[in-house]
Amino acid sequence: MDKWIQIAEALLSWYPAHARDLPWRRDTDPYHVWLSEIMLQQTRVEAVKEYYVWFLKEFPTIEALAAADEDKLLKMWEGLGYYNRARNLQKAAITVVHEYDGRFPETYEEILSLAGIGDYTAGAIGSICFQLPTPAVDGNVLRVYTRVMEDSSNIDQAAVRAKIRRHLSEVYPFVSCGTFTQSLMELGATVCVPNGMPKCDVCPLRPFCLAGQNGTWQAYPVRAVKKARRLEDKTVFILRCGDKVAVRKRQQKGLLSGMWEFPNIEGTVKEQQAADVATQWQTLPKQLEMNYNYTHIFSHVEWRMTAYYFACQSMCRQFHWVTLEELDKQVAIPSAFRPFMEILKESAHH
Repeated sequence: MDKWIQIAEALLSWYPAHARDLPWRRDTDPYHVWLSEIMLQQTRVEAVKEYYVWFLKEFPTIEALAAADEDKLLKMWEGLGYYNRARNLQKAAITVVHEYDGRFPETYEEILSLAGIGDYTAGAIGSICFQLPTPAVDGNVLRVYTRVMEDSSNIDQAAVRAKIRRHLSEVYPFVSCGTFTQSLMELGATVCVPNGMPKCDVCPLRPFCLAGQNGTWQAYPVRAVKKARRLEDKTVFILRCGDKVAVRKRQQKGLLSGMWEFPNIEGTVKEQQAADVATQWQTLPKQLEMNYNYTHIFSHVEWRMTAYYFACQSMCRQFHWVTLEELDKQVAIPSAFRPFMEILKESAHH
């Protein structure tokens, strides 16, 4: 434990001079910290910077987020992916407004009870905003910890993450909680990096790090072997009638639930079969304008898609027909379908 108090002191003196200037670090408003942490899940810092600023312009307060129209909210989230994060943000905002009179809850247990907030995010908000002794253990922190300790436990196991959280929480009473949390994250993001060689020569933890001293950093952290992704073939239909194009809402459960998409079917079909499907939908396809292939990779599944662009004569009722401008400004299309939309926009300009 003495070693970790020394580590914390080293990090606290290193952090102020080396922390990146990020928009969500300019204050400790719990709404701002919470929003940034949710956006940063599975998304790169560079991508989040702009979204964070845009989002707060549109929804400057928790009350504004709670009252937002869902389609508008999802449109603002477009490009960040994992849209359930946005839905859970709104659910939690509604809880804060109705059950806490708009004041963000200040205990770890209450923060953890909000929709979409797990141990890591609750730990980050608790320590950064309210100086609670609550570690925020994410991939960056797990990498730093397991290398410093040469700990070969499998970090994909909940019990291992809980053990590391417990160990770190014993350090918090002796330090500035928010700064310690952020310094650990920052070290993992910028020095003890996720891809490639760590920058051990500039690391403030060099005197304490067993993997650094023994040259064993490549062995840590230990993870379970990833399962191969499931492959799925899809045929996507870009149906244009006049200046409008067909979209529909996905089911309310499963991957991309409740999002807008271009009509599609399972499997890959040839041109004539695609025309037959469009005819069954009563869109009266008159000509195939082009086709296009695209593969989209999710964490557990890979979609191999063939898209057929048809000029149609009838706007059947089972689809929602929108202009390109509406598609651009109002309808949130997940990134899996965005390349088809970009081609559609390009072809409209020719």
